Amino acid sequence: MLSAESIKKIDREIAKYPADQKQSAVMSALAIAQDEKGWLTTEIMDFVAHYLEMPPIAVYEVAAFYNMYNLQPLGKFKITICTNLPCALSGANEAVAHFRQKLGINFNETTADGKFTLKEGECMGACGDAPVLLVNNKRMCSFMSNGSIDQLLEELSK
Repeated sequence: MLSAESIKKIDREIAKYPADQKQSAVMSALAIAQDEKGWLTTEIMDFVAHYLEMPPIAVYEVAAFYNMYNLQPLGKFKITICTNLPCALSGANEAVAHFRQKLGINFNETTADGKFTLKEGECMGACGDAPVLLVNNKRMCSFMSNGSIDQLLEELSK
C-alpha cells in the first residue's frame, strides 16, 4: 500500500514513542502516507490503522478532525488561507477575494486545470504576519497582499 521508503519514515516516527504506544505516531503516519499518495483513501487509512495496531475508526477520526489531511483528491497546490480574526483584520478577506477572482474558485473547489484548491484554515500561529496561508501544508507565506498573491500564483504555475 505504501512504499518501503514511507514505511521506514513511519517506523522512525513510531520509534519516538514507547513500544506499547505506537498509535501515538498516527498523525505523522497519515502525513507520510498523504505525502506519498496525495490524499487519504479509506484503504490507506485502514493500512495505517493496521500498521499502528489501532482501530480504523480512531484513524478516521484523526484524519477527519484536522484540516491538514486530504480526504479527497485536491489540486496540485492546496492553498489554505487563515480567516480567523487577526488575519481578517489584517486583510485576509481581501486576500480571499483576490484568490477567488484570480483562480475563479471558492473555498473547497479546485481549478479546472487541477492546479489549485482553495481552503479556509484556522489560526496558523503567525498572527503578527497576517494574513498568512499555507501551500500544501508545508510552506507558510506571510503578509499576503494582492501583489504577493499574484507572485505566488505565478511561481506555482511554472
